[in-house]
Amino acid sequence: MYTFAIYLYAICAKIFALFNTKARTLVRGQKNTWKILEEKIGQDSYVWFHAASLGEFEQGRPLMERLKREHPEKKILLTFFSPSGYEVRKDYPYADVVCYLPFDTPLNARRFIRAARPEKAFFIKYEFWRNYIEVLVHHHIPVYSVSSIFRPNQVFFRWYGRGYGHCLRRISHFFVQNRDSEILLNKFGINKVTVAGDTRFARVRDIKEGAKPLPIVEAFVGRTKAEINETKRLEESQLPDVLNNPVLIAGSSWEPDEALLIKYFNEHPNLKLVLAPHVVSEEHIQDIISKLKRPYARYTQTDTERVKDADCLIIDCYRLLASIYRYATVAYVGGGFGVGIHNVPEAAVYGVPVIIGPNNKKFKEAQDLLKSGGCIEIHNQEGLDEALDVYLSSPVLLKKAGDAAHDYIKENAQAADIIYQATLK
Repeated sequence: MYTFAIYLYAICAKIFALFNTKARTLVRGQKNTWKILEEKIGQDSYVWFHAASLGEFEQGRPLMERLKREHPEKKILLTFFSPSGYEVRKDYPYADVVCYLPFDTPLNARRFIRAARPEKAFFIKYEFWRNYIEVLVHHHIPVYSVSSIFRPNQVFFRWYGRGYGHCLRRISHFFVQNRDSEILLNKFGINKVTVAGDTRFARVRDIKEGAKPLPIVEAFVGRTKAEINETKRLEESQLPDVLNNPVLIAGSSWEPDEALLIKYFNEHPNLKLVLAPHVVSEEHIQDIISKLKRPYARYTQTDTERVKDADCLIIDCYRLLASIYRYATVAYVGGGFGVGIHNVPEAAVYGVPVIIGPNNKKFKEAQDLLKSGGCIEIHNQEGLDEALDVYLSSPVLLKKAGDAAHDYIKENAQAADIIYQATLK
């Protein structure tokens, strides 16, 4: 049934590609995989990392980059299933070969493994392609599951999914995010499990340590990177001065998030807002601008002098958000009023309180941060107003929440080290 479903999926994707750009990109990209492998794979063996998309890529990234730092002679093969992952990271410098992973048919699996000749394979989070795993095991190639997380309602553990779930028994070792996942796998008869945590924590830690100053953002918030770092070390009695010029940084925001944020911003003249929307299209940027009642600047259209006249800074480009969060008094991570929140650790690593929307139940790091006190969940405008009013009026609560967020990330940043020592050293 599994293989039949994959064939059906592949046929549907090819039909859909006639009308849909993303599907067309996927089908063409998979077809091009064979040419890439033929041209780029030499006689060397490769360590293979497979990520569905960008989120999973970020979880595998700390392992790939450490492997290249400590063993530059090792070759890395990186595959994606989603165009949103491949198209953004096809030129990733730490991978020697980057390509799409063809649909998981028996023929594709055999052909791919024969062409790539991996020495080890790392499947990240939810990636469990049965035919690829079977071929890897047949060739005695270790297969590791990284940053995976399991719940009882997943197909592997339901009566109708037991056939597919058999592929879990073929994994050489699981490095799961939590104890619940370990217990569930143990009940299923799988004991080669280590609770390592989420490798994304190592990634956000690395980003924090390597973050460079952003002069435009510093001019906007009125504080340099060094001054921000000093603020984190202030005693509670010294924080009221900081709260005279608070900065709310909202990352990966969607329209429902922005409606709440902009309303609060318009009504609080002492607050500065840095808004980094998830969708950076001209149409969406203009929609944001139409709702603002206070002066704004666009990151790509301003400089360190003109931005001082703005109260809202719109980040109308990509790849800055992870570094921008360090300038926050309070951070808001978007997506919680839609399909799900975005990267909460990316903000929490800087030791700032985080606010999120209600759709966060499937995100372990968000649940843990909520329990630790480093994060607040809101459900509506009233909830956002109350959360911000509390943080921006109480230095004691602001510092307590920020410290909780920082400590949580620090305690969980060892996952990549654990996996690397066990599999790649």
